Amino acid sequence: MRDFLIIGGGIAGVSAGARLAHLGQVTLLEAEGALAWHASGRSAALFEETYGKPAVVALNRASKDYHMTANGGVLGPRGLLMVGSTERAELFERDLPGMEMERIDTSEAHALVPILNLDVVDRAAFHPEAWDIDTDRLIQGFAREIRDSGGEIVTGARVTAIARTAIGWEVETSKGGYAARVLVNAAGAWVDQVAAMAGIGPLGFTPLRRSMARIAAPEGQDVAGWPMLFGAGEDWYAKPDAGALIVSPAEEDPSEPLDAWADDMVLAEGLARYEAHVTAPVTRMLANWAGLRTFAPDRQLVLGPSPQDPAFVWCAGQGGYGFQTAPAASALLADLVAGRQPELEPEVVAALDPARFGRNLSKFRGAP
Repeated sequence: MRDFLIIGGGIAGVSAGARLAHLGQVTLLEAEGALAWHASGRSAALFEETYGKPAVVALNRASKDYHMTANGGVLGPRGLLMVGSTERAELFERDLPGMEMERIDTSEAHALVPILNLDVVDRAAFHPEAWDIDTDRLIQGFAREIRDSGGEIVTGARVTAIARTAIGWEVETSKGGYAARVLVNAAGAWVDQVAAMAGIGPLGFTPLRRSMARIAAPEGQDVAGWPMLFGAGEDWYAKPDAGALIVSPAEEDPSEPLDAWADDMVLAEGLARYEAHVTAPVTRMLANWAGLRTFAPDRQLVLGPSPQDPAFVWCAGQGGYGFQTAPAASALLADLVAGRQPELEPEVVAALDPARFGRNLSKFRGAP
């Protein structure tokens, strides 16, 4: 019997596994044929400290040093540019302080992104402290830490049944059975389903679809040094990606847990909002995809043992913050499992505690 059995091979599960591997033997189960298959493989991959609610921002800040230094560092310079118009002035002013952005002249913004349409864009703000995340390097670094500590990663292992025993958990999968003392639920959009299978009350997570289009770079433009660009109110954004641009309508449409795909109409509307702010029309879509950003009801992560059963550990609700919070979130999880005093402030730990949803959840028994 292993010490820890982790369900989910996205950034949440892999980072948790790396930290827990120093406390005991880890087995990580991923339903798909590779790690980071769903949301983690479809991320915009930006590290921006001020993005998210207060507890999320605290995790971002606590993760920065790891991102900068571990495995040679996983961050590359990008910057963040917000543009607005008179019509959206109120949204622009609302977003400005929360993201710690500095106003810049539209001519400066145009120098950063030469295709900006200054007939529409009449205000701009810039934040240099935003970085690209090398998501593959981050995932593989955590995976290597699991394996180097004697842990195992099993892909193609879809969970079909979970049973509580006197000494831990037994989990049946498409690749056979596994057992461990502690079960860690890092199943992304499927976390409530996994909880139900384990007889733990679901917490009401909502997967939200977000679509992406990869478009060719505007003719004659080298986009490599452009910042990430978004509209006031964040109803679209664009980001350089390997010589092209990825553009998102930034939608949050509720979805069932599934292998998501882009909605053509939503994508077209988002591309139109992007095109309204630039002088270069979208002439060619190279690819499109979608991912599910899964949130708890209060849109903050859920980290730690369940008040129903301390041998069931939540690592869930990463939403759009999984990669940037992973180092601090996984360290906190390991501290809580080990009974150590976390480095984060007590109010941050409390804001992420599964117990905030009520300690009187009745034992749930039912089909997933």
